This record gives sequence, structure tokens and C-alpha cells, in this order.
Amino acid sequence: MARVKLDNYAVADAPRLGPRGWLRWTWRQVTSMRVALILLLLLALASIPGSVLPQWPQDAGATRAFIDDNAFWGPLLEKLGFLDVFGSAWFTAIYVLLFASLIGCIAPRAAHHWRELRAPIAAAPRLLDRYDPTEPSIVPGTPDDAVERASVALRPRAGLVGAVTGYRVRVDRRDDGAMALAAETGHVRELGNLLFHAALIGVLLAVAYGTLFTYRGQAVVVEGRSFTNAVVAYDTFDSGRLFDPASLDPFTVRLDSLDAAFSDTGRPLSFTANVTFTEPGESPVPEAIAVNRPLEVDGAKVYLQGNGYAPVIIVHDAAGQVAFSGPVPFLPQDGAYTSTGVIKVPDVTSGEQLGFKATLYPTFVEGPFAVGSVHPDPTNPVIDMLAYEGDLGLDTGIPQNVYRLDESQLSPVRGEDGLPLPLRLALGDTAELPDGSTVTFESLPRFVALDLRADPSLPWLLAAAILTLTGLATSLFASRRKVWVVAHDEDGTTVVTGAAFAPPHDTAVTQALDRAMVAASGRTAGPGEGAVDDSRDDTVERHA
Repeated sequence: MARVKLDNYAVADAPRLGPRGWLRWTWRQVTSMRVALILLLLLALASIPGSVLPQWPQDAGATRAFIDDNAFWGPLLEKLGFLDVFGSAWFTAIYVLLFASLIGCIAPRAAHHWRELRAPIAAAPRLLDRYDPTEPSIVPGTPDDAVERASVALRPRAGLVGAVTGYRVRVDRRDDGAMALAAETGHVRELGNLLFHAALIGVLLAVAYGTLFTYRGQAVVVEGRSFTNAVVAYDTFDSGRLFDPASLDPFTVRLDSLDAAFSDTGRPLSFTANVTFTEPGESPVPEAIAVNRPLEVDGAKVYLQGNGYAPVIIVHDAAGQVAFSGPVPFLPQDGAYTSTGVIKVPDVTSGEQLGFKATLYPTFVEGPFAVGSVHPDPTNPVIDMLAYEGDLGLDTGIPQNVYRLDESQLSPVRGEDGLPLPLRLALGDTAELPDGSTVTFESLPRFVALDLRADPSLPWLLAAAILTLTGLATSLFASRRKVWVVAHDEDGTTVVTGAAFAPPHDTAVTQALDRAMVAASGRTAGPGEGAVDDSRDDTVERHA
């Protein structure tokens, strides 16, 4: 006998999903809170490679070097999109799915919450015994009067805060003549939950907006020189995909001086860049850029990112022609501003191209076994150099790091003993190479590294973040509360009983019940019982 596989399609009357059913099931899975949390976690995990690995949009040179240095992993990670994470298809898919999930969660819940707000509240239970009711108390007046006084105590106060913290009140007259008050609050809890999710979408939209339209650039400016706000003037520049470089305001920043203060031990005290800021068609304005005190221009901020020394080096070739002249930024390597730099001299009229690897000591001291700098101030500046000759490799068209010297086609310049020729120059000194070329240490100006950042999404991101925290706090600390007061007539005497319901951690509902019972009794509230506020709005639902 043949065996029959019993599945959904083997049973004739079993329901089948079909294409529409499968789409509906998929949508429900995507819009579930579980999937939203998973997507949020995946988004965070997917951002890690973008922070750890070099990225093409941020640093093309470092990315190319990473691929060249890793023959297997480099090309593989590039194909998988890990070297341009935030522009990859899989990161975009996670981002879009998270949007869809959050919107799919919020839309039906917002509609349900709106219907719940408009729906009348439930009547008071017939029996309050299960809610730990108060002891019956005799109050003056009729049951109608007692319930009216209790409703005045609970209904919303005038104003936004009162409307949020007040109770929606319903009054019913029962068949036996008793008056029953039902008061309810806590819808703000669900409102906070919706606000949290909506603000989270706002955060994602703000991040996406910033990613598309932000820009950032870094530039090194030497004392006495200027920088113009144009893409070609930046040392490094990256921007969003929809940013238009032509929209940059062409202002000019001239570095007049850098005030750097150090303690006797060399500890940095302050850095202030004194600049002259000029906008097109405007008069120059003196400004100061300090640490944590950027210059605000054109919707962007110019930060003082770093500083150092830029020795002015003059190189004459063997024919006596000036082959190189100008400041060369050196990178500080320690707290005493011992700095390293590279000088490339391609325009040599006679002989081979020249290159120099140099180390600057601002306050030079020489011991029996080593040399170094003991303070960042330039009290005794000295430069040690090693000269190279050959091909600098600048004609290949491949960009080079200005702080590194490619020695693959260079050879050290050697002295008469056949060893690499060391050069030591104090400020104003000139050294001569064996071929007749000369190197002069002319002067020692400072430089600053300026970092210009513009992100138009920051105000929106801040507002969305504040709303996110507000919604989260509201959903966590607001509680759903219910208060009931029942007044009935017993042989001409009005007897009132009350009860309340709230989560176990919420003790404020007891205060609301006490306030209602005190108001129903017609007496003045005692300490801790709460006072009746007659300035409340009359928003009471009455049911026969």
C-alpha cells in the first residue's frame, strides 16, 4: 500500500494561504515587535564594519592600501560591500525593512488608540468586593450630590498638565436608584509608546537626511597663509551623496597666529588660533578658534583639530636653482612635539629627484646615548635629516601620502665613508649634499589642522532624540488607573463606597481614591488626602 504524505495540501478541506495569504503573513511578521527589535540589532551590528574597516567614501587611499595588503580578505570584503557599508545594498535593505516594520507597528496601533480614546469608558462594576473597597461611609446630601462632588475632584483640570493627569468620568444611575461613578486615566501610557516609536522613525529619518546632505573637510593652514572654503582646497573632503559642492560658501580663513601655552613640564594649557575671516563682498573680521570653541560659518562649524610646526625648507639643486621652497607640516609624535615630516623635491633641473625624511626637535638636547626634545616650545629647534635620490614615484598618477616617502625607487645619499649621510640643521643653517645641492632651515612657523563639519540633520536629530526619551519615560512611568465611587440611599441616609484598580507598583491611585472619597463626604481634605480644585473643566459622561 502506497504511503500518503499528510501535509496541508494532502487534506482536501484544509485552508490554503495562497499568494495573498503569504503576503499577509509576511507583512505581519515584518511588522511584529520581535522582528523590529531584531532589525534594530542587525542595524547596530551592521554598522560595526563601517567603523572598523576603511571605507571608500571616507578614505579611498587607506581602503586601497587595505585591499593591496590583504590579497584574500581585501577583494572579498569589497565584493560583499564591507568597504562601503553605508552605501551597500544589504545595509539599505535592513534600513528600509526597519522603517517598514516601525511604520507597520505604529499605524494600526495609532488607529486603535484613537478609537479607544473616543470610546466611552466602562461602567462601574456591580460589585466592588474583588477590588478591596473602602469601608462604607455616611455622607451628607443625596447620592447625586455625593457623586457630583467626587466627579468634580477627579475630572481633568484646565490646562495641558491637568488634561493629561485628570480622569475621564462616567456617571450612571442604576436600577435600584444608586449612583455609580467610573473614572479612568492612563491612556497617556499608550500615547507615550506611540510617541517613542514615531520618534524612533524620526531618528532614522534624521540620520538618513544627514548621511545624504552632510559634508566634512580637513585642511592644514600655516601661519601667514589662507584657506578658501572650496572642495579643491581641502586636504580631505567627504560628503553625502546628494550634497552639491557648488553650494559651499567661498569664505576665506587666514591664520594670523597660533597662541600655544605650555607649562614648565610641557603640559599643554591652551591653544587659540587667531584668524581673519572674510566672506565674499564683506570686510575681514578677526576671529579666534579655540579647543571646544569652534568658528560658526555658513551653517557649519570650524574646529581646531590639531597643531604643530611647519618648518620652511629651501632646497637648491646642483645648478643653484631653487628646487623647493615653502613650509612643510611635521606631525607631532610625543608631548614634547618631536615631529616627523617628509620633503619631496621633484623639480630638480640637474641630477636626480630628491627626498628627505626629517625629524624636528623644538627644544633640542643631546645626551651621551640619544637626542631628543624636552619641551614643546621652539627654544632650540633642530632638524635631523636623511637625504634620498632617485625617482619619487610621483609620475604614476597614484596619489601618495604626503607624510610618507616611497623608497622603492630611491637610494640614500651617501657620504665619503659610503654610509648614509646624516644632516643636522639648526634654525638658519644650510647643509650641502655631495652633488652640490643645498638644504636650508629657513624659519619655523606653526600650523593648525582645521576641521569643518556641517550636518543639517543635527537639530532634527536632537528633537527626535528628546521625543524618544519623552515617549519612553511616559510609557514606562504612566499607569492605567481606574477609580469607582458608588453612592446609594439607605433609609434616607447616603452611603458611599469606593474602590480603585492600578498596577501593583502604582500607589498614586490610592491618593486619587482618597481625594474622591473626601470630596464625596463634603468635608475639607486633610494632609495627604488632596484638595478639591473647582477650576476643573466639566467633562463628565452621564448615562441613565
